[in-house]
Amino acid sequence: MSRQVDYYFSIQSPWAYIGHQAFRDLVSTYDLKVNHKPVVLVDLFSETGGLPLMKRHPVRQRYRMVELQRWRDKRGLKFNLQPAHWPFNARLADGVVIAALEGGLDPDRYLRRAFAGVWQDQLNLADPATIAKLADESGLPGKQLVERSGADDITAAYEQNRQEALAADVFGSPVYVLDGEVFWGQDRIELLDDALKSGRAAYSSRV
Repeated sequence: MSRQVDYYFSIQSPWAYIGHQAFRDLVSTYDLKVNHKPVVLVDLFSETGGLPLMKRHPVRQRYRMVELQRWRDKRGLKFNLQPAHWPFNARLADGVVIAALEGGLDPDRYLRRAFAGVWQDQLNLADPATIAKLADESGLPGKQLVERSGADDITAAYEQNRQEALAADVFGSPVYVLDGEVFWGQDRIELLDDALKSGRAAYSSRV
């Protein structure tokens, strides 16, 4: 039976974008089942002691820009460090993922297209028509999913993801949770690979 990874992220997260292909490579290598769990980052930050980017000390903001360039090169990507429509309210874009899952659809092609849409193409992913077009280009029923994304039960599922994130000790994006062990950040993907390769038992903070 395939092992499962809970994948917590938001489409507005540059680090989720940077790590997405490397993560999907692991998914293919180890035949993983992925439980996609989009989360509201602002709420998650506020409840776990983190700060939104513009409230961080300037030293941390400057260091983030250097890290983005390092990892852009490391992962072989090309993207804008300050895209025109970022930050943005990711509720609608993230909600399309939940709506797709509800319909038994694989959201991965949409995720790839949406991440690139923000960081490479500088599209406005707070715009319903833009999101519908990206979903259509990914082989999904864009108009239908965008309309469904705004429904109350999709909002409830989004909130449930946040609650599950807090219960799992998740505090950022992306986070990969394997057997209860949290791997925070795309720079932990190699450590996730090691854990999968070795088959070791999950490490715990409760020792």
